Amino acid sequence: MHHIFSVRLLQWTKRRPAILRFILFAGLLFVTSASASESATVADLILTRGRIYTGNPARQWVEAIAVANGRIVAVGAIPEVEKYAGVTTRRVDLKGQFAMAALVDDHVHPVMGGLKFLYECNFPFSSTPDDVVRAVGRCAAIAPAGAWIRGGQWDSGFFDTYHIEEPRRFLDAVSGNHPVMLVDDSEHNGWVNSIALRMAGIDERTPDPPGGRIVRNSGGSPNGVLLESAFRVLFKKVLPAWTPEQHMAAVREAVRGANSVGITALKDAGAYEEYLTAYDAVDAAGDLTLHVAACLRTPSGSRSDGLDYASLEQRRDRYRSRHVSTDFVKIFLDGVPTAARTAAMLAPYVLASDHNADNRGELLVSESLLSRDLVELDRRGFTVKIHAAGDRAVRVGLDAVEAARRANGDSGRHHELAHSGYIDPVDIPRFASLDVVPDFSPVIWYPAPIITSILHAVGERGGQYWPTRSLLASGALVAGGTDWPAAVADENPWEGIAALVTRRDPQGRTTDALWPEESVPLEDAIRIYTLNSARALRLEDIAGSIEVGKSADLIVLDRDLFKVKPEEVATVKVRMTWFEGQLVYGSDQ
Repeated sequence: MHHIFSVRLLQWTKRRPAILRFILFAGLLFVTSASASESATVADLILTRGRIYTGNPARQWVEAIAVANGRIVAVGAIPEVEKYAGVTTRRVDLKGQFAMAALVDDHVHPVMGGLKFLYECNFPFSSTPDDVVRAVGRCAAIAPAGAWIRGGQWDSGFFDTYHIEEPRRFLDAVSGNHPVMLVDDSEHNGWVNSIALRMAGIDERTPDPPGGRIVRNSGGSPNGVLLESAFRVLFKKVLPAWTPEQHMAAVREAVRGANSVGITALKDAGAYEEYLTAYDAVDAAGDLTLHVAACLRTPSGSRSDGLDYASLEQRRDRYRSRHVSTDFVKIFLDGVPTAARTAAMLAPYVLASDHNADNRGELLVSESLLSRDLVELDRRGFTVKIHAAGDRAVRVGLDAVEAARRANGDSGRHHELAHSGYIDPVDIPRFASLDVVPDFSPVIWYPAPIITSILHAVGERGGQYWPTRSLLASGALVAGGTDWPAAVADENPWEGIAALVTRRDPQGRTTDALWPEESVPLEDAIRIYTLNSARALRLEDIAGSIEVGKSADLIVLDRDLFKVKPEEVATVKVRMTWFEGQLVYGSDQ
């Protein structure tokens, strides 16, 4: 049968040479076209008909994006991008919606926040004493006998606003047989009841630990408020450890929350080894739908010895995974400039009854030791995030980075000063010249209770806080974070982005502005929370903007940021979040 068909086809083509030539030409054209199509990249996904802000100055606005294997392969007008379409390409019609690169949070405590959300006794830092009583009472009523009640947060200025003679006995009255530990909105200080003090062995004979203070009543007995390392000593000594399963659940909760507000990359600003183990397990399970830069945690209290560099290297190598970078270290240099008055300042704090007249806070690490640590960590390939809240701590931190640059040359690592809100004017140009990142958390520093506490403690100089515009003008790489769960209820960064532009409370609870001369345009605020923070995470090659070759980490919003009032940016809702080309939040229908 096949032979007969071949003979007849040959006879037919001999009688029709023109037709034959046409068929051969068409076939050749088909083969050539098919070969070109096979050699070109075919998109898995095309997002089309959007108003897409790329964050790339070379081409800021496009209509469509093509994605293949989790990476962006084309951006531009619809006809340009459609060239990458194939029979298997999935199309999502954005119908004119605003899209942009996903956000990057340069300072957050995801596991801590996840544990708090899932397992702790929580109340907002705006709570009154009556609110605290109700919250602790509810938690005590449902907790197993003798179980710890831990949570918070109480306002940094709580005990300035409300006169409570014996804070521990205030908690005793509602806590029953439960030990209680509540943290403040800075996450640096604790408030405990009498049972907790007894379990920790803290009494009138207990000396203040280095870098901390046990607040006492007029008779010299601990009143239940523990500042800085005094709080952490109790934390480490008697609090039961969270289980590995709880840590993993906390990571998954933090990832879910981050994706829901448009975050696909973050820096854990103090990762204990238990946190690293949890990240590793969740990533191995395929559930870590964001990039994590984990700052290996070092002692948070006062110390006089150098760090264990070999141990840090071992942790770095052990816990590095597909989506987790462990090339970062966290060092604590001082405390906070709230009513606790523990941040290291150049000028004295406003006098308080329980502080001396020349109180300027303190450094937890000497200048020489910090420089030694920075030189060695920089040499070993670590990027260091230094907690430096006071202007003296900022200067000492800059000096340490300068020592590392002298010793090692320019390593290309963007070392950071976290919470560096108070900066002496002479030190502002040093951030750019030394390639040091000021890590800002505007979510917590617009006019709000924690700022009121800071202004009362710092005094007249207090209002000159977070000089964003000046730093950007000097060429500094300003990065943005939320510091969740400190002083904020969730991971949502949009209020902070709005506050960078307005310098006001996005919720309108006050008409005050915090140093409005330091406001920045919306484009700068967006860049701080995208490309700048990506650079701080060493992810600038794959995140922070919509460009060919980068990871397809994108978000679609419920409004166009450039067509609404700046204060409205605070209430933006994320409709879709894409991570590596996969929809991880929302619906594309």
